[in-house]
Amino acid sequence: MDLYKSSRAIYICIATAIIFCFAYIYLMSYFAEPIAWAIIGITQIALFVGCGGCVLEYIEKKNSTNILYKDSASGFLVGAIVLGLSAIIFLIMLVCGFNQLKVAIDVVDASADFLRKTKRVISVPVVYFFFTVVVVMVWLFAMVCIWSIGTITAKTGVTNPYFQLKTVKFGGKADSSDIYILACVMFFGLLWIVAFFNAQQSFIVMVSACTYYFDSTKDKEGDATVSMGVKWAWVQHAGSLAMGSFIIALVEFVRIVVYTLTEQARKASGDNAAVKCLACLANCIMACIEKIVDYINKAAYSYMAVSGDGFCTSAWNGFLLNMKHSLEFAWAKLLAELFILTGKLSLVAVNCLILYLVMHYVTDDFSGDEAVSSIWSPMIVVAIITFIAASVFLGLFSNTVLALMTCLAIDTDLNGEPKFGPPTFHDGNSPFKGE
Repeated sequence: MDLYKSSRAIYICIATAIIFCFAYIYLMSYFAEPIAWAIIGITQIALFVGCGGCVLEYIEKKNSTNILYKDSASGFLVGAIVLGLSAIIFLIMLVCGFNQLKVAIDVVDASADFLRKTKRVISVPVVYFFFTVVVVMVWLFAMVCIWSIGTITAKTGVTNPYFQLKTVKFGGKADSSDIYILACVMFFGLLWIVAFFNAQQSFIVMVSACTYYFDSTKDKEGDATVSMGVKWAWVQHAGSLAMGSFIIALVEFVRIVVYTLTEQARKASGDNAAVKCLACLANCIMACIEKIVDYINKAAYSYMAVSGDGFCTSAWNGFLLNMKHSLEFAWAKLLAELFILTGKLSLVAVNCLILYLVMHYVTDDFSGDEAVSSIWSPMIVVAIITFIAASVFLGLFSNTVLALMTCLAIDTDLNGEPKFGPPTFHDGNSPFKGE
């Protein structure tokens, strides 16, 4: 068992995963601005290079005498068009929204400073992660109980010694439709509770970031109040968060239903091309709706963290605020996602390299009678654990960026230029100065 043999190395890499997550937060705090500009430049170059590569592959395969190559040429043409359009749009945003990009970089820099200074906020996603695990375990037990309501009989037609193999059929003890409805209600309830926990942890982080922003001035960096976020999430705004999470859960439930129906239609049609195209379109539309609703919800939470208004009022005002300062919010969101993606990939790669070095030079798992036969099993385990740890730690970053961007937009709308916020926001880069 390779996992058993390499358990010491895996335990060491679990510890290093957490250490690397903290190290990446410090790295973002001290070097956020140069990293941001590097990411922007690499992204722009990568889009153009990818487009050019797809064009060259398309020309080569189009002129090839191999029929299989000719058939795959259209895929590279589509890739070239998509990457080319993305590169042009990205370049237009870069040229036309350069001042807004600088503001977004300031927001990213301040968000990294907030996470470095307010380390206790990292406990929020960790606590809610364990809450979610407990709820899922209880839900699984409840679903087993619901499943057992059906008629349990021994399987027939197979080798079944002592009738140990059982099958469960809805009906008999209760009406099957009632059991299906109960199972659907239980599934929707799980989606709602999980969405509620996600909404609460996002809101707590946003409130903490807002207290950090409005406690700061151009002369000092303020402090965050995490306890206020916890109180607001569980007392003042629990109903608003439940409302927003209900909408998310409903959209997710509908998306799963649509996916199930489209898969059944695709199989029943014998993989008909038209049916597959319609199924893909329906699933794509539902995915887009889910993304839009999720962003509007988070915009509502961030506005709610500043104003204290209810969900509906905050959703509308947050939407209008995003429309008014669309380029700033777009750049801030894009940079946050790129920082998170870069962090996840780099942390997984570095920790997997550490695993190899530990197994080779520290625990000596590659030699002796107990040598591992393959490094891939422990490598996959460490990669998964590192990715989860990075997701938990860096998931705070996007919520912090959205909250600070909302604070900055509201502050500049009310005062003409930033009156609050850490010194990062008072360097003259704001395009709102003088309005």
